[in-house]
Amino acid sequence: MSELLAGAYLAKGTIGNVGTSGAPIAAFSLVVVPSQHSVSGTVVITQAVKGADSHIVVQVKGKIFSTGFGEFTQVVSLQGQYVQSVPPPGIGSFLAEFNAHLAIDNAWNGKGGFGYWNHAVENVPVAAAKELKSELV
Repeated sequence: MSELLAGAYLAKGTIGNVGTSGAPIAAFSLVVVPSQHSVSGTVVITQAVKGADSHIVVQVKGKIFSTGFGEFTQVVSLQGQYVQSVPPPGIGSFLAEFNAHLAIDNAWNGKGGFGYWNHAVENVPVAAAKELKSELV
């Protein structure tokens, strides 16, 4: 059983233009198991503009692969679903899709994008959490 989790680690960071007013930001916290090419965890999408899309929590799973060349040494894909409320005057909710794609270096910095109901964010920075190492100590 321990062989299945060989090399597992925690990756935390953000996808998006952090510091840009009104920009949607996806903060991720993922368990990465390179030996299984798998990632799973939580993504929280926030936006300074108040509304139904200003705080979304998504449970995600996906794949990670090494590229073997270039500046970006890994590629990651994430998928998940969350409950999206219909904007007024509509009534109700439905399961909406979330997806993300990242081209990153070994420290989880690079470029990527993500999409969720009626939103697509492309070619934005991916930045690893700076305090991650101190959290694990």
